[in-house]
Amino acid sequence: MLETLSAESVLEVLKPVQDPELQKSLVALNMIRNVSISGGKVRFTLVLTTPACPLRQFIVEDCERAVKTLPGVELVEVEVTAETPQQKGLPDRTGIDGVKNIIAISSGKGGVGKSSVAVNVAVALAQAGAKVGLIDADIYGPNAPMMLGLEGSGVAVRQTAQGEILEPAFNHGVKLVSMGFLIDKDQPVIWRGPMLNGVIRQFLYQVQWGDLDYLLVDMPPGTGDAQLTLAQAVPMAGAVIVTTPQSVALLDSRRGLKMFQQLNVPVLGIVENMSYFIPPDMPDRQYDIFGSAGGEKTAAELNVPLLGCVPLEIPLREGGDRGVPIVVGEPDSASAKALTRIAQQIAAKVSVAALA
Repeated sequence: MLETLSAESVLEVLKPVQDPELQKSLVALNMIRNVSISGGKVRFTLVLTTPACPLRQFIVEDCERAVKTLPGVELVEVEVTAETPQQKGLPDRTGIDGVKNIIAISSGKGGVGKSSVAVNVAVALAQAGAKVGLIDADIYGPNAPMMLGLEGSGVAVRQTAQGEILEPAFNHGVKLVSMGFLIDKDQPVIWRGPMLNGVIRQFLYQVQWGDLDYLLVDMPPGTGDAQLTLAQAVPMAGAVIVTTPQSVALLDSRRGLKMFQQLNVPVLGIVENMSYFIPPDMPDRQYDIFGSAGGEKTAAELNVPLLGCVPLEIPLREGGDRGVPIVVGEPDSASAKALTRIAQQIAAKVSVAALA
């Protein structure tokens, strides 16, 4: 080991420090940059693979401990930034300029709270500092605008040499496009598959997304045209399957999960929503309205991670109805904390896959 206090000696002592998710040296991954020394003060930049890294503080503390073993070190200052890696994807898929990772939020059946999970995960990623977009691909039941507080808003349409380009709406740090912006409030969408495919491709390729770390796609329930269009059109970082503990929901979620695997889309994991009910007047009590441990059992049987369990709380529903996601309106609630951890888990798994 180098004896004198220098940039080289700092990098040397940091070589054994690993990213816990990637299990590789921070130095080897070029995550330690801009090392400078002034007297006994050591400064450097730690470049994480996602702004939503769940182990951020753990990694910083490991770095500080390692550098303080060097003689002459009095103070360690770590500046933390992030560079989200670009997903490689399959060669026959057409990517979106500026979009690094596309993630499907899907479910086997309706009514499991998939859109609520998608909206809150998107906002939680944005709160962590990521650049986030959301496609409301549930063409027949578009409700993301209401949940993001954008009901009554619209998307601007610009004419270019390449045709019409949509400008997404924006709130709570998330860019959004939705069929809800293009139709009247009570207007039903009565379309066959080809028209649905066309609008999903428009939302992918004819929207001014700009630079995004994550583009989440809130899928319609089931295993139909929308899922096939998305999986076959763009290189996807992975899919998240949302279910409840109820047996019927779990059966359908298994079918959805297998569909993505057959289409060569990585399954990042399962989210168990409505895991239990917390009464507002008895916050220490919980009731397993839809059963218990179903998501955990299914994840184990199918050998995929359980990303987290989200309790059912009245403020979660109220926040969706008034356009203030619970991770914004009540960040200290049990469901907000669970959704934030799920967002962190998703980001971590996307980074591991991109750098594998």
